Amino acid sequence: MMSAQAPAAIVMIRPHHFHINGQTALDNAFQALDTDLPIDGQADIAALAHAEITQAAKHLQEAGVTVHLFEDQTKETPDSVFPNNWFSTHAGGHIAMYPMKAENRRLERRPDIIEMLKHRYRVQDVIDYSGLEPDGLFLEGTGAMVLDHIDRVAYATRSDRTDPIALERFSTHFNFEPMAFAASDAHGTAIYHTNVLMCIATEFALIGLDMIEDESRKREMISRLKASGRTVIGLTNDQIGNFAGNAIELQGAEGRILALSTRAYDALTPDQIETIEQSARLLPLSIPTIEMAGGSVRCTIAGIHLTPRG
Repeated sequence: MMSAQAPAAIVMIRPHHFHINGQTALDNAFQALDTDLPIDGQADIAALAHAEITQAAKHLQEAGVTVHLFEDQTKETPDSVFPNNWFSTHAGGHIAMYPMKAENRRLERRPDIIEMLKHRYRVQDVIDYSGLEPDGLFLEGTGAMVLDHIDRVAYATRSDRTDPIALERFSTHFNFEPMAFAASDAHGTAIYHTNVLMCIATEFALIGLDMIEDESRKREMISRLKASGRTVIGLTNDQIGNFAGNAIELQGAEGRILALSTRAYDALTPDQIETIEQSARLLPLSIPTIEMAGGSVRCTIAGIHLTPRG
């Protein structure tokens, strides 16, 4: 059965010059710190990242997911492999484009991807929030927000990449209820993106509950998710550190799948895996090089919630 939560088509970007982004290292505790590799080391990393996306896209296509795979040949966009931060799509024919904090990430926005979506899918409008950047108001797409497309809630951790004004504006335009909350790791470092902390699927949700600072807000979130019929699966800080929260449910040819990294899969307990598999088949994808940049499988996938043409 199809689900509004799980898209059957996605956009992925295959990078040709992947490297660790020095502009994002200050507020991304998940990111590897060594950004000064020698040239040959950088070339090796770029080749590995290219191969990882090639294989991940292949495995997703074999599972029955439609993958629109774009190439990025530029050297100025080290994080282009994470397209979910600069655009999102929504049922009814709507696209949003987002204001990005790092200046080199603003270069990731690509008119050719938007044009492909307009050509292949029914698109009514594109709402572009990038004009908020000069005012320092950022909202990095479905990294900053984890969207419950069924219950219409936009969950968002408070950070420099999730401005409350931008969140309110998006929520009003796209008919979501904003639910902002503070979250930090065991060292007290604020979580930079909501999608490393939680994943909402059709019948379950994965959440790093220990990272949510306000107990009443935590109870409210659990209650809200349970009321929508979902099983709440709590993740430990260590599991979050291994990207177990950075997963996405997709519609495959033979039912729903949960795409996540092999590192994330290995961090899950047998009980958690059993609970997830009651609703979706787990599909681990190996992307260790890309995870050095501070994001995992969810970040590499921009879901398409649009109706195909004809």
